[in-house]
Amino acid sequence: MSDTQQPVKMWSGRFREPLDRTFEQWQRSFPFDWRLLAQEVAASAAHARAIAAAGVLTPEELVHMLAGLTRVGERVLNWSNRISATSGQIDYEVSDAQVGAAIVASAPQAEDIHHFVELELTKEVGGLALKLHTGRSRNEQIATDMRLFVRGAMDLTILDLIEWANALLTLAEQAGEAVMPGFTHLQRAEPVLIAHWLQAYVSMLERDLSRFADARARMNFCPLGSGAIAGATLKLDRTIAAQALGFTAPTANSMDATSDRDFMLDFAQASSTLGVHISRFAEEITLYATNEFAFIELPEAFSTGSSAMPQKKNPDLTELARGKSARLLGASTALSTLVKGLPLAYNKDLQEGQEQIFDIADTLAGLLSVLPNFTRALKFKTANLRIAAETGYLNAMAAATYLSNKGVPFRKAHEIVGNAVRMGLEKGVELNALSLEDLRTLSAAFDADVFDAISLKATLDCHDVTGGTATHQVATALAAARLRISHLASGISSVEDSHD
Repeated sequence: MSDTQQPVKMWSGRFREPLDRTFEQWQRSFPFDWRLLAQEVAASAAHARAIAAAGVLTPEELVHMLAGLTRVGERVLNWSNRISATSGQIDYEVSDAQVGAAIVASAPQAEDIHHFVELELTKEVGGLALKLHTGRSRNEQIATDMRLFVRGAMDLTILDLIEWANALLTLAEQAGEAVMPGFTHLQRAEPVLIAHWLQAYVSMLERDLSRFADARARMNFCPLGSGAIAGATLKLDRTIAAQALGFTAPTANSMDATSDRDFMLDFAQASSTLGVHISRFAEEITLYATNEFAFIELPEAFSTGSSAMPQKKNPDLTELARGKSARLLGASTALSTLVKGLPLAYNKDLQEGQEQIFDIADTLAGLLSVLPNFTRALKFKTANLRIAAETGYLNAMAAATYLSNKGVPFRKAHEIVGNAVRMGLEKGVELNALSLEDLRTLSAAFDADVFDAISLKATLDCHDVTGGTATHQVATALAAARLRISHLASGISSVEDSHD
């Protein structure tokens, strides 16, 4: 065999019988793991530096190897340009699927992304490419590639979440002191500021951001140097590869490193929780946009019509957002099920987890590409919201608080106001419209100042605690949330600048 030749399979030396053709195609991961091309090239370059430090590559060979890997890494751009050129359309946008199909078709013998890169590198640097696998295994390669992919997906998700949080905060600032009814059990409960309602979702996103940040820090360790199971057979300085790839340090145990998929589970579980939050937001918007609620006007740019009913404006974005959350939950469950029964260390079952992660990353990217602009385009029907906040006895809690402040035990005050609500229902009027004489038949503690105490503004402002819907509390919370999100965005920018 010449220096530039290599076996069809990376492992074929021990075998004499060819693979069953159907099985060969069925077990092949390259049709989906081609997406790890950039990660595989980066990890290979890091490994090349490590084996050069160990004396496997000369300085000249290292330069040649890195240049060859760079050219292999440029394949995606080259394929995109090639597809665009043959499309006959100047503004043609090349999809990932088209690029992937072209890459996969170009290497029908490639079993996986590792094999593909080795084949392509051989075209670039000849037999030197075969030295790159010294001191490593595909088990550690895929563990490293997936960590790099997940880390990148987390970083993009964090940036997108910050943009959506800022869109929610901007909408809250624009809402000012506009009010809406708050609901419990889907029944009107108490008035709240629209800004307070929007900030509830910002709070959810802040928790989501912390989950992704925690998961990122926990998974940022480099498996390279772990070998197939027991560690590399070459005396490698593992910190070289770890530092080259931006990892905190090498992983601590080779068996764990090659079989660990906790980082994928963390990403999937954080994504599924985010999906639940997105779905709750989508559900409320869908409800509030109905004629029955008439609280929100759906933006036409994010809605569609009916092919049969000309009057319809359908909430397709929010309905799809609810549906996409099911994909995230399903992928998280699939990953947990996949890993739960596996013995140490690497098992090929783990290959199945890659497509789940790719789907999670794609689903999140899609959702978060539309949610910020959709949020900015929402219009509240503030007149309808105010009427809903002023009707239905939503000031009953404020009335009970008024009596409590007059010395009436709260349990007794609750009963008195319940009787007042019953009286209002019988008379067909709100609490504010009952006369002082009517109220005094229920309790002598009522005085003329009760009507100020149960006005809409007073009903809001009696919740004057941190986290409450009192006007100044909401303004303070809004400013604080904006500052937290700003600091988080600045911190991410600083990290990115340091990596440039």
